[in-house]
Amino acid sequence: MDATNKPTANASSSRPSSLARLQQVLVFAAFVVAGVWVSVISPHSPIWAAAGVVAVFLGYAAILAVEMLAAAVLNRSDPAPSAQASQWIGAWWQEVQVAPKVFAWRQPFCWRRLPDSPTATGATPGVVLIHGFVCNRGFWLPWMQRLRGAGVPYVSLNLEPIFGSIDEYVPLIDAAVVRATALTGLRPSLICHSMGGLAARAWLASAPDAAARIDKVITIGTPHRGTWLARFSHLSNGRQMRHDCEWQQELLARELTLHPVRNAERFVCWYSNTDNIVFPASTATLPGADNRLVPGAAHVALAFHPRVMDESLAMVASAASSPSARTDS
Repeated sequence: MDATNKPTANASSSRPSSLARLQQVLVFAAFVVAGVWVSVISPHSPIWAAAGVVAVFLGYAAILAVEMLAAAVLNRSDPAPSAQASQWIGAWWQEVQVAPKVFAWRQPFCWRRLPDSPTATGATPGVVLIHGFVCNRGFWLPWMQRLRGAGVPYVSLNLEPIFGSIDEYVPLIDAAVVRATALTGLRPSLICHSMGGLAARAWLASAPDAAARIDKVITIGTPHRGTWLARFSHLSNGRQMRHDCEWQQELLARELTLHPVRNAERFVCWYSNTDNIVFPASTATLPGADNRLVPGAAHVALAFHPRVMDESLAMVASAASSPSARTDS
């Protein structure tokens, strides 16, 4: 491909992110609410003033605890190994720490950092980073740092509209695959968190040649067979993550039409028995895929678990030696 016609690798970081703007507003609103509460209540009751501030900034911890409790109950009948109480508590504490880093800092304020690779840095195939529900490319900043250190080129994207149908993300993924392929001439791998794995599957099912254009798909906490929590969502992409919903059945039908085992051999699926978003736990697995259990990890924290990052990066690095790594063009 001529250099003058090469797709712009930094397209995702040059476009605005409506999610970043939304989360910026929410962060600023939290400080305003806390400030007003303290100014009004503290002269009368310092204790209630402090309690209000705690509720504003740490109320999400109580929500996480409710999610963990629901997951623990539902996982009792799941084939995945049962987690101990200490693992649930540890997973809750992981998520309490990582959630504000992701949703109140990286995504709203740092999402433009570490732009996508402008050129190839070696013979290693690139990766496409596909985030999940209510996220943007800022989610992947720790991964981008590791990829840069390992000399692995990467392309990211912002899945928008934020609350649109998962099918609307197919053209965005296709363009990202084109950009990643152009960097090295090698088939990239897809690394996906949560809903991003479903978006990747929708892309694979969108065209007969899609699977031949990538090496492997690594999913992290993806609700491949839906999640119990999605029953409470009335958003388009939220409803599509319900157990055995019409969209999921249609996706499976499209996959089986193109490939008798729906390309499961290309998938590595990371999942946890303490995932507070995707549960019961085994719904994050795919029949025939390389399903890897990480005990005691919460949903967002799972994406940054040392084992997940180390083994996934090793798989990406080894893709260069794959017989199918190079494109036919």
